[in-house]
Order: sequence, then structure tokens, then C-alpha cells
Amino acid sequence: MKAVFVEAAYQVKVKEIEEQQVRADEVVIKVKAAGICGSDIHTYKGLHPFRKPPVIIGHEVAGEIVKVGEAVTTLKIGDRVTVEPQTGCGNCEYCLSGKVNFCEQRGAPGVGNWYGTMAEYFVAPENCVFRLPDNVDLYQGVLVEPLAVGVHAVRKADIKLGEKVAILGAGPIGLLTLECVKAAGAAAILVTDVMDYALESAKKLGATYTLNITDKPNWVHDIKEQIGLFDKVLVAVGVPGIINQALGLLRKGGRVVTIAMFHGDQTIDIAHLQGSEKEIVGCMTYNREDTLTAIDLIANGFVRSDVIITHKLPYEKVAEAFRIVDKKEDSSIKVLVTFD
Repeated sequence: MKAVFVEAAYQVKVKEIEEQQVRADEVVIKVKAAGICGSDIHTYKGLHPFRKPPVIIGHEVAGEIVKVGEAVTTLKIGDRVTVEPQTGCGNCEYCLSGKVNFCEQRGAPGVGNWYGTMAEYFVAPENCVFRLPDNVDLYQGVLVEPLAVGVHAVRKADIKLGEKVAILGAGPIGLLTLECVKAAGAAAILVTDVMDYALESAKKLGATYTLNITDKPNWVHDIKEQIGLFDKVLVAVGVPGIINQALGLLRKGGRVVTIAMFHGDQTIDIAHLQGSEKEIVGCMTYNREDTLTAIDLIANGFVRSDVIITHKLPYEKVAEAFRIVDKKEDSSIKVLVTFD
């Protein structure tokens, strides 16, 4: 079968490989499409902390089941599905309490012997495969995984009805988080970014305020003067200095949630943090309840997939697809690689 490899930094190739063997508790999914995630770009650049080239890339996916292992009982051939791309040991304290994302033996596509999703066929354990409702198409199904990240972030933030929320970063995760913040009942939502087209998308998705912070060194002060302070700030971009900037936007007793993948150190003004009793909360992927909620949000019309999904390229053009995402070309947001 054909599969997409990140061979080395900035080198993406399609190669012919053998299909994976199917265990008794696994299913084989004929991939319709796989999404390019920000963390895939980290791998593409050689910066990902554990997903290292050469590797079959991808973890966002939707498709149709074409084979089931002999022990599979809840899924069948022909089911249209997506995948929560993480596994745990099943026996530790975290797995038993439903926090698979904390498992010390957490597995993910593109790590160890588990192939990534950018291939004609993808093998996954039954317990992390989810049927899609009839009114959710397979392209929308690809959004379930990144949307679950936003769901988990909103839960970690504990956003309440009527609160003011800022989202720093208007990439796919930031925009999908915006959809979740809106669904949670926030009264006012600010989105910041450095790309005007991304902020235009944020407006379409219901952002109350947007700001391009390019060449605005005092943007935090300006926002406070014009809009005021925020109850919660969600950080969806990992640039230097962003945590202190997020704290600067926050009211006393408010909460910052970190969603982005960070490289290098971030400075934190501890005196400011302590004196205002502000909180910084980490956010790591998602859990089953987040995935189920993400599916429900899409099925019930809370997600504008027409705004989020901007490009669909066949796997033969995957190098172009990665370049588009990396360079933010052609007003790209979510780029899908298709395997029709």
C-alpha cells in the first residue's frame, strides 16, 4: 500500500510498504482522508519530541472499515469511522480512571510499531475507533481528533456561561477551540494571530474581537485598555513570551490553559502570578469523553467545517500539502490529504 513518510526534516515522500498485520482486537480502515496537524509540522521540521523521522506521518483520520479482527464485537465492515489516536496500558491508575493521556506507556500513530494515518489503510484497536453519525461526512470526521483537543482545553479551563475568553493563535486548533468556547457559553471571545486571513475565519466562526498583533509590541496593554481583562486565556501558539502575555490579559483569579506545543523555555512572572492568584494549567490531548463530545458537536452543527477545511489534496501531492501548511500559503487552515 501507499504511505506518506517524513524521511528527514522537510522531506516528505510517498512509498510502497507492506500492510500491517491485524491483531484480534484491531480493525483495518480504508482511509478517505487524513489531516495535517501542527504537531505533524513539528515532525516535518525535525522538532517533535517523540515522533522522529523517518516515520509514517499522521494521526487525524476518517475512513471505512474493510476488515475486523476475530475478537472485535462492536464494529463491522462498512462502518464509517474516525479514531482517537492514543492507547494506554489499560491497567495503570490513569487508564483505569479514564485518563489514558497520562499513561506512561501511551501509544500514538507514528510511534514505535504503530503506523501513522497517512496511508491507504490504517490499523487501529477497536477501543479507540468511533462510528460517525450518518450526517457527518468523512472529511468532517477528520476534524474529530483536533476538535477533541479544543473540547479538552475548554474543560480544563472550566469556562462558564457569560465569561470573557481570549484565544491566542488562530490556526486549526485555535479556531476549533473557538467553536468549543462558543458552545460552552462564553459571552465575549477575543482571537489574536499574525495572519489576517486566519482572523477573518475567526470572525466567521463567531469571535467577538480579533487582533493582528504583528508589529504591535504593546498589544496586551492595548487590549486591556480597549476590551478589559479576561476570565480565561487559551494559548494555541507556542511562541516565546506568550505565557507572560497571556497572564497579562487575565483578571485576578483567572486561568491560562496551554494547548500549543512549546519548544524552548517560557519565562513566567511568578510574583505577578502569585500576587493575583492566577493559574496556569497544562492541557495534554484528550480523553474518551472529549472525543464523544467532539463527534456530537459536529453532528449537531456546532462546527463550521466549511471554514476550517480549506484544502484537500491527493496523496500524490503531499509534499505540496505540507509546504502549504508550513508556509501558510493560499490562506490555508486545515489541509487534508486524500486517499480516494
